[in-house]
Parts: sequence; structure tokens; C-alpha cells
Amino acid sequence: MKTTSARSISLIGAGLAGALLARLLALRGWRVDVYEKRGDPRIAGYQGGRSINLALAERGRYPLRLAEAEAPVMAQAVMMRGRMVHPLRGEVNLQRYGRDDSEVIWSVHRGELNITLLNLAEQAGAKMHFDRRLDRVDFERQTAQLIDDRDGRSHEMPFRALIGSDGAGSALRTAMGKVVDTGERVEFLDHGYKELEIPPADDGAFRMEPNALHIWPRGNYMCIALPNDEKTFTVTLFMPNHGGAGVENPGFDTIRTPQQARALFERDFPDALPLIPELERDWTRNPASTLATLHLERWHLDRRALVIGDAAHAMVPFHGQGMNCAFEDCAALADVLDAHADLGDAFAAFEAERKPNARAIQRMALDNYHEMRDRVDDADYRLQRELELRLQRRHPGVFVPHYAMVSFMRVPYSVALERSEVQHGILVRATQGKDSLDQIDWAAVNADVATHLAPLADAR
Repeated sequence: MKTTSARSISLIGAGLAGALLARLLALRGWRVDVYEKRGDPRIAGYQGGRSINLALAERGRYPLRLAEAEAPVMAQAVMMRGRMVHPLRGEVNLQRYGRDDSEVIWSVHRGELNITLLNLAEQAGAKMHFDRRLDRVDFERQTAQLIDDRDGRSHEMPFRALIGSDGAGSALRTAMGKVVDTGERVEFLDHGYKELEIPPADDGAFRMEPNALHIWPRGNYMCIALPNDEKTFTVTLFMPNHGGAGVENPGFDTIRTPQQARALFERDFPDALPLIPELERDWTRNPASTLATLHLERWHLDRRALVIGDAAHAMVPFHGQGMNCAFEDCAALADVLDAHADLGDAFAAFEAERKPNARAIQRMALDNYHEMRDRVDDADYRLQRELELRLQRRHPGVFVPHYAMVSFMRVPYSVALERSEVQHGILVRATQGKDSLDQIDWAAVNADVATHLAPLADAR
């Protein structure tokens, strides 16, 4: 049997995380082979999973810089300054993510990004093997069986170590679970999603403000729209899988036909409807998909296997951090592989570092769904947001808005969650019963910050 070199590693999955990790490791001198069950998207066209647009933030851009990949990725990204909120009644309003255009996020298309990273990985020396589906793993012999689904042929592959970057339905995670208890648990959200599209205007321009994430909050359901560089918007309707009684409680089980979808949009998203000329076609063509959080207690099998990204910690998409978290995984893994001669030690160190942060962002992603669909149009939420920005100016480096920690900084997710919970308490206490910042008791708020938040800043 063919032997493997000491600096070789095999990746299962050539999606975003797999392609980026392949590039990072190849640049650091590793021999990298990547096995992907689908065909080469540069030939067959992109055949990825869910196509919700991705929001690229600072903690995702940092690993791209390490991989010398930021410039080609940013060339296809569209800036989003904040949430453009479309209430059912009232004026459309922009809620900025940060203080100015230095604090923004970027909309990127999953398929285009994947192809860009695949090209860069190959340029760095990584070898791509498409149409190779992981079927089973013999961890004792350190061989894997791969199937080409085009003809059913089986291929045996020896490996030194396997890295599972093969997404939420990870075949490697399944194989690991057959020989060790990984503590896998999947928590399905009682909401699903369906994708629609806003095409360019007749003159080729965007049909609405391009530099924003548009959101139509409707309590228990919502629409969002993210811009693409070809002047389209990817629209996603999030709604309960099972509706309640009456038209005011829609669900994917009650809104089934294109005609019912049009009636829903006419009633609840009237300003979005004219922008989606192929609503009925998109509704028929794109199935409703599920949303879930993957909890995993064990991410690695000694020195032989490890899962990263969605294969280890899939999350719901409502904080826009799934890709950013996976890219952080790639940078962290590359670093621990440099720091540890033994792969088992490296994998254990990676898991110890990343697991608490993954759990924190999984929780924050769920919390952000409730905020987006229920809260962004509420007066008390808007007042708390105003106060948050004011306190950031009054207490620089001490009071840091939640969104800034998550999206504009590389503060560990676990630290961001802890600080955000403390800060939320300060905001709630300060604004309770208030209608404007003019009514705020600033002395009390400053004392609250000094008592509860300053010690955390000092500890950092």
C-alpha cells in the first residue's frame, strides 16, 4: 500500500472551508489532497447546498488575508452598511451596523466564492479530486473508500489524517461516530426558508438600495434580501414549517401553491412584490429547506480524524457567522498544526480552543433570529440601539456594541457573548420606561458601566 508523508493531509469536502484550508496549508508546505463528492463546479456549474447569500465580516476576512486571498474575494463583494428595515406600515429606515463605513459587512455569493477559493487552492499546490464521495473509513488500516457516483466505481485511498470539511451532513463525522461516541445532537428550528430573486432593473441597475441587508420583519416570519455583484438580490423568506389558524399565522404547510405565495406577499410584503417578477416560478422551483443547529461533543479521533466548520458546529444563518466561524476554524487549525509536531495534540488543542466559541455563536445566531423578525421595528429596541452607540462613545474600549464585537473585531465569540449579556442588562435598566435619550439618567448608567462592565474590560 502506498505510504503517506509526514506533512500530508487529506481533506473531505471542497466547499468554502475545505478550499480555504487547502490553500492555507499548501502555502505552509503541506501536501494537501481534497476529495469532493460533487463534480468540479468550474466545469459542471456550482452544485452547492443552500444558497443563502453569505455575509463576510472581519473575522472571516482575516483568514483570507492569511491565505493571500482577500483581494480576489473582495472584488466580488457588495458592501452592506446596515439593515434596511421595511415595516408593514411606516417609513423604510436604515439601521447602521456600525458608526460609519469603516464598520460594515459584505455580501458574497456562495458559488462564486467557492470557485475563487478552489482556484487559489490549486495555485498554491493543493490537489483536487472531484466526484469522490466518502463511503466508509477503516481507521485501523487508515484507508478510506471513495465512490465515483457517475459510474459507481470505488477508489481506495490511504491517509495519514482526515479533515472533514464536508458540511452539516458530514460523511466523515458519520464514520467517526461508528467508532467513537461523538455526542452528536441536532436541534431543528421550527422554521424553514425558501429562496427567491430580485433581478436587475431594465437599465441593468439594482432595483433598490444596494448597500444594505434588506429586512421585512413580520413577527413570527420575515423576508431578507442581500445584494449580489451582478445587480440582483437573493431574497429569503423565513417562515414556520407549520402555520397556525388564520391567515395571520402562515407556514410552509399552509402556503403551498404559487397563488397562495402571491397572496401572502400582496398582504404582508407589498413593497417587495413588484421587485420579484418571477415569484411564482421561483416558488415552484425552489423547495423549502430546513434549519438546524448541530451540537457535537467530540470533534476529533486522536490523530486520525477531525471535523471543522459546519461538519463540527452547523448553525442557523441569522447572525451571518457560519462562514466566518468556519474560516476562523481554518486559520486556527493551520496555527495549531504549526505549533504541534503530533497531530493528535494539534487536533485536541484546536477542539479546546474552538468548541466554546462555536457554542457561543450558535446561541447568538438563534438569539439574532428573534431580534430580526420581532425586534428591529420596535421603539424600545431602537432606543437601546441609540444608547448602545452613545455609550460606545462615552466609554471607548469598555462598552463595545454586541454587533461590533461579532462582526468588526476578532474578539472570541465566547467573550463577545459574555460581555453582550452584561451590556444588554445595562441597556434594559437604563431605558426601562423611557422614550428618548433625553430621559436617560446618565449618572446611573455610568455607574452601572463602571460596576458591571469595566472589570470585564480590565480582565481582557
